[in-house]
Amino acid sequence: MTLNAAALGATTEPIEISWTPKDCALYALGVGAGTSDLAFTTENTKDTPQRMLPTMPVTLGLDPRAYDPVGPIDWTRVVHAEQGFQLSGEVPVAGTAVASTQVVEMWDKEKASIVVTETTARDKDGDAELFRTRSAIFIRGAGGWGGERGPSVHAPELPEQPEHTVTYHTRDDQALIYRLSGDYNPLHSDPSFAKRAGFNRPILHGLCTYGFTGRALLDAAANGDPSRISSMTARFATPVYPGETLHIDLWDLSGELHFRTRREDGSLALTHGRVTITT
Repeated sequence: MTLNAAALGATTEPIEISWTPKDCALYALGVGAGTSDLAFTTENTKDTPQRMLPTMPVTLGLDPRAYDPVGPIDWTRVVHAEQGFQLSGEVPVAGTAVASTQVVEMWDKEKASIVVTETTARDKDGDAELFRTRSAIFIRGAGGWGGERGPSVHAPELPEQPEHTVTYHTRDDQALIYRLSGDYNPLHSDPSFAKRAGFNRPILHGLCTYGFTGRALLDAAANGDPSRISSMTARFATPVYPGETLHIDLWDLSGELHFRTRREDGSLALTHGRVTITT
């Protein structure tokens, strides 16, 4: 694979996107919410208005055509490298917006490449920004096209013991639920495709692990109030298999909230985590 350096800055034409209360409930179920989270999983519970989980916008608006100018990509050699979002305010459970996606960074790692896209969603009139998401993919075997290597980003020094840890258990069929929110990559459902990609069975979507982590941060740092989470970013380190247990560790360092997500064997699933909580 040879990437096209001229793709940097390419922007898709705006597309209309929409979401419904059903979409919000299905997403919440996909990231492990249940009967203890009725504000996110139901739309008709007495005295419990439905709300969107703050991480759901990462599933909305990314236009796959943004990758067309980059060049042909073998998606069996692609892994999700990093994800972030920034909210202008709490996103309602039903809405329509216009979104466009831009290629904002391309880095040549010699034997691989990193492509970063940013999606901006605005109200249906195209005026007020609702949210912005940022996604990086790592493409094995796509390096050597002459681009810059890119900056090195080091994780902050974190104390050995986290200030708070939240533990969640994923279901054996978690990926089959999560995929219904729009990511139908067979890597997460088709055993033969997963084996071609180097895994012994389908893996959990990185964004599903990200959503589980967002739920933990919502409870541990925002007192369950989604309007208080305004941004979140993390890197994907190792894949998670459906059925595994996740431990989300949280630190408050001089007013900055950092987190990581561990698997049961101690390996890290998410690193370089940072979340912004409003007062």
